[in-house]
Amino acid sequence: MSSPAGRRDPAARAAAGRAARKQTPLDRHAEFEPGTGRPSPVDLIVAQEVDRLPELLPIRHGRMLVSPLAFLRATATVMAADLAQTPSSGLTAQLCGDAHMFNFGVYASPERSLVFDLNDFDETHPGPWEWDVKRLAASLALAGRANGFKRRERAAVTLAAGRRYREAMIRFAKLPELEVWYARADVDDLRDRLGRRLGKERGKRLGKAGAKARTRTSLQAYRKLTAVVDGQRRIVADPPLLVPVSDLVADVTRKQLESEIRDLLAGYRESLADDRRRLFDAFDFVDLARKVVGVGSVGTRCWIVLMTGRDDEDPLLLQVKEAGPSVLAAYTPAQEPGLEGRRVVTGQRIMQAASDIFLGWHRVSGFDGRTRDFYVRQLRDWKGGAEVEEMDLPGLQAYAEVCGWTLARAHARGGDRIAIAAYLGDSDRFEQALTAFAESYADQTERDYATFATAVHDGRLTAQSGI
Repeated sequence: MSSPAGRRDPAARAAAGRAARKQTPLDRHAEFEPGTGRPSPVDLIVAQEVDRLPELLPIRHGRMLVSPLAFLRATATVMAADLAQTPSSGLTAQLCGDAHMFNFGVYASPERSLVFDLNDFDETHPGPWEWDVKRLAASLALAGRANGFKRRERAAVTLAAGRRYREAMIRFAKLPELEVWYARADVDDLRDRLGRRLGKERGKRLGKAGAKARTRTSLQAYRKLTAVVDGQRRIVADPPLLVPVSDLVADVTRKQLESEIRDLLAGYRESLADDRRRLFDAFDFVDLARKVVGVGSVGTRCWIVLMTGRDDEDPLLLQVKEAGPSVLAAYTPAQEPGLEGRRVVTGQRIMQAASDIFLGWHRVSGFDGRTRDFYVRQLRDWKGGAEVEEMDLPGLQAYAEVCGWTLARAHARGGDRIAIAAYLGDSDRFEQALTAFAESYADQTERDYATFATAVHDGRLTAQSGI
């Protein structure tokens, strides 16, 4: 197989990175100044919600109202528009597209070890690598504000994230291809390292978090979310967050919808490797329910599919989630048209150290006459996230460093790590600029949050809190 010109010439790739730095100096990444023509954040939010389920949008808005940090999590579309106006390094990578600190977490690898990684790829798309780093830094700055940290303390957190990203990228630039691909953040190793660095108590906390994540399995979800009704296993209603298809639509439409999902699963099966197809074929469809997930995804079509294998105590719960265009697509060079579900799966497989064995995609034409893309993964597989509100300054700083390393590893797999490392260089100029950007963008997010809250107060948007 041939390689693109220059790939086998590390010196040329490093020279390209240094040339990019001359074109866009590192200090320029500090810049953020909203222009006079900046779109209203409320207008961007409303535009993104046009094809979402209207009855679920008040839940989305209520979750966004919790804090500026939650608002930022739901508004990747707003930040994408802003990042497109900032100076660019000109070096691209496969991006997460939504590298908010809450979109990192722990989950089970296929080898049944607990790993820390990015875990949300709805917006994945090629683009300037620094966009992901800036979104991470902005979320860390807002988390610091929420926890009452002073500006210099918040700066220590964002500096740590940027420094770890830069140092990790320089390290990855020196490694062979396979070593980059095999690199991962194992939670047991993280626990030991954090325990040595920050004290045994924090190491124990991480160990407890890992133990808790290991209890979040399909079997645990199965016992929590299902019950035997009239002799048959069924998903239990918990409206509006979880609504079985039998409660959602009339019998005729239910049969149509179930048929549509069965067709989707049959098509999804073809996206799996041969060995995974064999495993998938060992399970039979049992029940279907609509589920509300996340913050930014609320209102998209998301289904939970209950399947069972050898017997009633051998469950598989799959999440079938609608995939729309990435928020980055409008601001990056056009890609070859394709399936949005496949875009999500491909980006996830590139960026994650280990991906769900049931990860796949399909495009389906529904009985409503619309064609939609979906991707599929397990509902739970040792999944867990950070309790940011419980973090003190050393804890948040350590978390920022792990996120910075993880993001560098993902970009090293999906971009030119040698060019990016050469662009970043050996000084701390990038992380200094990143910290300045993060504070400026945190200010902007708080203003946008206030604008959004006013729109809710004035009745332009409806919000339902506490769900």
